[in-house]
Amino acid sequence: MDRDKWYKILGCYLRQYLSVTLIFFGFIGIFSMIFRLYDLKVEAVLYASGLCFLFAAIVLSVHFFFYVRNHCERIRILKNIRLLADELPEPKTLAEKDLQEMNRVLKQLLEISETERKTEKKESLDYYTTWVHQIKTPIATMKMRLESEDTDEHRELLAELFRIEQYVEMVLTYLRLSSEHSDYIFKEYDLDKIIKQAIHKYAPQFVRRRIQLKYIPIDIKVLTDEKWLLFIIEQVISNSIKYTPKGSITITVTPDRVLKIADTGIGIATEDIPRIFDKGFTGYNGRSDKKSTGLGLYLCKTVADRLSHKISVESAPGVGTVISIDLHTYKLTLE
Repeated sequence: MDRDKWYKILGCYLRQYLSVTLIFFGFIGIFSMIFRLYDLKVEAVLYASGLCFLFAAIVLSVHFFFYVRNHCERIRILKNIRLLADELPEPKTLAEKDLQEMNRVLKQLLEISETERKTEKKESLDYYTTWVHQIKTPIATMKMRLESEDTDEHRELLAELFRIEQYVEMVLTYLRLSSEHSDYIFKEYDLDKIIKQAIHKYAPQFVRRRIQLKYIPIDIKVLTDEKWLLFIIEQVISNSIKYTPKGSITITVTPDRVLKIADTGIGIATEDIPRIFDKGFTGYNGRSDKKSTGLGLYLCKTVADRLSHKISVESAPGVGTVISIDLHTYKLTLE
């Protein structure tokens, strides 16, 4: 323990037992005064006072030793409070006993509150999961009817229906990410197959918006979770299509396994880039578009962190945006 820490503990000790110290010195003063009144020799008074001081020094030293030891024990428990919450030292005073009893009651209330919170969270997740699966039925029915006739109006309605599907899936994804239970399956996946799934899903949007897609198939395997990496890629492609009125979207993978999705869209304002992955942040483009939720890139960043990937953005207004996904798994190993 460093010197500053010792001085701090000593200061707390002296303040805590200041009244006892003052009483002790008061007693010495009283006895000294009485001894002097009975004309005892000064040497006898000093000798008695010295013995009192020596006895007090020994007692206080021993008491301070146990004071420090108990303090260190409480610090140890505090650092591992989740594991050692029930290993508090035996109370030495009524005040300590009262405090420990209050801690036990608060712990019980916290456990009850945490159980209720988890129950409500699970019920909420179950409800929205059921809702998502139920809402997919009428969406699928409307989609089938709209696809039965190829007209401009039906193509526009299909595009809007596709957006509804994406928002429904985003609700479920948001709830799943906030859940304490995960369904991650980490293993080596073919990156080309994952990218092609996303491309296939958004192919009608590329055609409808007349956006050129540039992608050369690659032969790379990555350690990841297929479903969640696909979610990230789909969200990035969705944003690129949304903010690219004309031009192209290019998907490439560098030799060091960095997936880049670049578009020639309207770009992102420089002042918005540092906050682009913040929850609920829509930026200038989102405010002008009036349809942005500010959740897409936030969810991408959250998922990437859990997959031990890194996601970053480079952009310039009027030039385009490049989203980079570093597919190295810095914290994961394949078992």
